[in-house]
Amino acid sequence: MLAFGAAQRYAELDDIVARAELLVLLDGVEDPHNLGAIIRTAHAAGAAAILIPERRAAGLTETVAKAASGALDHLPVVRIGNVSQTLESLKKLGFWIYGLDERGEQLYSETDYAKPTVLVLGGEGQGLHQLVKKHCDLLVRIPMAGAISSLNVSVAAGIVLFEWRRRRLLPPRNRAS
Repeated sequence: MLAFGAAQRYAELDDIVARAELLVLLDGVEDPHNLGAIIRTAHAAGAAAILIPERRAAGLTETVAKAASGALDHLPVVRIGNVSQTLESLKKLGFWIYGLDERGEQLYSETDYAKPTVLVLGGEGQGLHQLVKKHCDLLVRIPMAGAISSLNVSVAAGIVLFEWRRRRLLPPRNRAS
């Protein structure tokens, strides 16, 4: 059996922000399978790190590592204290904060994401906390056709992360303004 040393896996935010174009902050994601899937997808989309709160959130476990399928070897995970304070600190460093929320004022696909970007995703069931929403520069949503108002957080992460990536890869003249 493979030993997993979670305490050695966390990175420091100060070591990451200077070179980051995209950070993914998870506001209360508690399911280790979702955390692992988001880590894998964020790495594939080009994120610089995943930020998770110390409380009321899944930590790095063997289950997370298995779901991440090797991405933990390439994508730093940072434990943060207060989510709102972290968002305000990142704003002061020039990051734009985009929260994914079913009642967001703009479609994720019509958003021209500024660099550097923080994408904030809420936990299973509750979504983004009210106070966290207030610290976002823009709330974006994924339009839903069915009776269910939201997607699994890891699926939603994949949709929005790869839209961010697609927009980064477009030639400047083709980007929405």
